[in-house]
Amino acid sequence: MTFSDYSKEFSYNLKLAYPIILGMIGHTIVGIVDNIMVGKLGPTELAAVSLGNSFVFIAMSLGIGFSTAITPLVAESDGKNDVAGGRSAFHHGLYLCTILGVALFTLIFFSKPLIAYMGQPEAVVEMAKPYLDIVGFSLIPLIMYQAYKQFADGLSETKYSMWATIIGNITNVVINYFLIYGIWIFPKWGIVGAAVGTIVSRFVMLGFMHYMMNLKPKFHPYFKGFSLKEIKKEVNQKIIKIGMPSAMQMFFEVALFTGAIWLCGMIGTTSQAANQVALSLASVTFMFAMGLSVTAMIRIGNQKGLNDYVTLRKVAISIFLLTIIIEVFFALLFVVLHSHLPYIFVDINDAKNLTENLEVIAISSNLLLVAAVFQISDGLQVVVLGALRGLQDAKIPMYITFIAYWVIGFPISIYLGLETELKAVGVWIGLLAGLTAAAIFLYIRFNYLTKKLVQVQTNPEASGQVQLQ
Repeated sequence: MTFSDYSKEFSYNLKLAYPIILGMIGHTIVGIVDNIMVGKLGPTELAAVSLGNSFVFIAMSLGIGFSTAITPLVAESDGKNDVAGGRSAFHHGLYLCTILGVALFTLIFFSKPLIAYMGQPEAVVEMAKPYLDIVGFSLIPLIMYQAYKQFADGLSETKYSMWATIIGNITNVVINYFLIYGIWIFPKWGIVGAAVGTIVSRFVMLGFMHYMMNLKPKFHPYFKGFSLKEIKKEVNQKIIKIGMPSAMQMFFEVALFTGAIWLCGMIGTTSQAANQVALSLASVTFMFAMGLSVTAMIRIGNQKGLNDYVTLRKVAISIFLLTIIIEVFFALLFVVLHSHLPYIFVDINDAKNLTENLEVIAISSNLLLVAAVFQISDGLQVVVLGALRGLQDAKIPMYITFIAYWVIGFPISIYLGLETELKAVGVWIGLLAGLTAAAIFLYIRFNYLTKKLVQVQTNPEASGQVQLQ
């Protein structure tokens, strides 16, 4: 096929992806606003939020990764016009996500004392503890919300989560404004105020998602008959079979970036704050790839339901190409603006912390140059993962991501970050190595599977049945 054959799919891919992208960008921007608001309090407060979020992000990755199992199952059922199958995937997925949310909060709560043994500055540790308690509890409504989101995405209804995220983000910013700084009659709670904004906004998102979806007739058949008596072990096992490897895939990547936060904390407070600045900016561009990853899950799940693997492969490659084009643009943007963007996050007029703030700017400027390079690798690996999830292929990608991030990437981060003068930049070079390895290996896996599936579709007698294993 020619490039024009693939580019014809760009319009529909973007139509499906843009609500997801806007919702994710909105959520990420609010995270950046949180960092800006907290950053105005000082580098110690910013480092404390970074440390607290590093624990929550690990647990969140497991919950969100697990919930992605719902989307391909619903998308496949939608491709077959199987309402009963889609309803079953939604009900069982929501049930499992609720249990998982409670379990993850419990894990965070009892793991909190570990932050005192991680070589982080004492002032940062003490400030992070109360923040961690509140944000940890917000995992319960967040993972339940994810079940609704992944179900709606599977039916190609991607706008509901966009609006839920926008409304939740507005709620978060307003509460942050009043409670971080103590505006008007409200108490000045600092980073605890930011944590309160997070938990309230996540309950708002969950409530909005349920209310709006329950209003639309299209969803009514899927909301009927929810009862614990209807929960079946075999359906739970099917979701877990896809969900657990998917959860581990996301865990391995998030844990890699969390490890980078901890390594930068061991180097110093300014390196940890700079890491948070660069990571916040890189997260915005990553949301475009995340939106396209969900698009890949949906469209490939639909084609799998139709057993049309020729179209499946064409759709997937079109999404890969679109991702590369977008991420190259962002890479160039980071190179041009790397020395200017960090000023958004620090108060250069703060005479008390001027030396530390200038150091944060210098370090984060260099980190953005590395981030510019791994834009393409990071975007491509997450989109190919979405395509593999659409095929319901999760086990082998789990092993691939573990090797790429933890056998290749993180050891490089440790060596270059702690044993050389590169320090925080060395940590990020390790991230680049891990993401690049993941992108290459995952694409090889996808290419192998889909070529086999196309071969079976076009010449079943010669190829036999392909097993996704």
